[in-house]
Amino acid sequence: MEHGADRQHPGITFLVLALGGVSYALLQSLVAPALPDIQHALHTSEDSVSWVLTSYLLSASIATPLIGRLGDMYGKERLLMIVLALLSVGTLLSALATTLPLMLAGRIVQGAAGGIFPLAFGIIRDEFPRDRVAARIGLMSALLGVGGGAGVVLAGPIADNLSYHYLFWLPLIPIVIATAATHLFVPESPVKVPGRVSWTAAALMSVGLTLVLFAVSETANWHWLSAKTLGCIAGGIVVLALWVRSESRSAQPLVDMTMMRIRGVWTTNVVALLLGFGMYASFILLPQYVETPASTSYGFGSSVTQAGLFMLPSTVTMLLMGSQTGRLERLFGSKPPLLAGGVLAAVSFLLLTFARGARWEIYVAAAILGAGIGLAFAAMANLIIENVGPAQTGVATGMNTVTRTVGGAFGGAATASVIAGTVGGSGYPTAHGYTAAFALCAGALVVAVLAGFLIPQRRPEEAFGAHPVGDVDGLEEMAEPV
Repeated sequence: MEHGADRQHPGITFLVLALGGVSYALLQSLVAPALPDIQHALHTSEDSVSWVLTSYLLSASIATPLIGRLGDMYGKERLLMIVLALLSVGTLLSALATTLPLMLAGRIVQGAAGGIFPLAFGIIRDEFPRDRVAARIGLMSALLGVGGGAGVVLAGPIADNLSYHYLFWLPLIPIVIATAATHLFVPESPVKVPGRVSWTAAALMSVGLTLVLFAVSETANWHWLSAKTLGCIAGGIVVLALWVRSESRSAQPLVDMTMMRIRGVWTTNVVALLLGFGMYASFILLPQYVETPASTSYGFGSSVTQAGLFMLPSTVTMLLMGSQTGRLERLFGSKPPLLAGGVLAAVSFLLLTFARGARWEIYVAAAILGAGIGLAFAAMANLIIENVGPAQTGVATGMNTVTRTVGGAFGGAATASVIAGTVGGSGYPTAHGYTAAFALCAGALVVAVLAGFLIPQRRPEEAFGAHPVGDVDGLEEMAEPV
């Protein structure tokens, strides 16, 4: 059976998937610049309002691989409908929220929709014509970064001219449209794998990820070397080790540990962790840097809206390069664009480390960063999919998305900790603090490039053409072991 044999409108289907994906990614970052406004409106503390981000992060990390697995088992279109409906409900709750508990409930439900991306990747792989799979998966993956960057850009004008409620009312419109359109235009995938979910393994994974991410999110209050932070991270690692042991012994694991040991999978996940570190750190560092008053000798005194405009070049180049990655992959395979993207992102942070005194330097660095992230994110999803069988697509790409999220949590917390440690009598970090933070990101991305060289090279037409729809036994043939 050929990919896309029963799909009459792959272009429309992709637009539906992209609409849902961008809406989810927008909600990931849209609230970040508006947290002070939300804190004031909800009459809560700075520590408490930070959970508007943390709760979303935790929920997404836990739900994403689980939803990917359920999609592989019960049908990706069915799960996508459920996930978009959850996203609609969560966004509606947050839009109506006038208290912190209701806001957090909405954010937790929103985060559970993180399975949108692995489900979309699986639908594209299972259903689209083979010659379009690599390009469409690449662009879909790049939209995760595009939506995140656009959220930072749009948050200022919305918060300044309307109210924080519209941070949710406006994205709710495309989410509802995407939910209805999924039912109308996205037929059910024929690729399913029978099995069951080990809820014990799911619970262990959830507790382990929660402990680690909770500790990372609280480092601003607890500090990195405190007993609370180290104990929480150590506890999370122990629980995750128990999860790996449980999965390795299970006949029907939630996450196949044999798959996770494939060299093309674990190396790509290492790169995802470090790229997530750099991208999410930029969402924090650049707006804070340009919003710092000029009296500190390094800031530009920008408003929230103006700070968002500094991120606009990044969002534009991310979309442009992400849309071209499929063309590059057809010529060179997926590995070279990933390496090129990592190099560009590292160069961007090196520029910010040594040259950021003029506005144009920030714009140039942001544009280079966006180009790098767009290339790398687009290639990364294909590298994962090229190394697993069709029945493993959902859980493999789900874990890759989680790895980026975890890397982003570490990146945001680590860089915030670095600059917070240099706050002086003026109440603002020193220029040296930002230099150290940007250098830390550059170092992480250099390591990402080095890890990328370990990824086995495979041309997309070889990977996507190796297994017809419904072949769930080809993983061993396609995988290159450690």
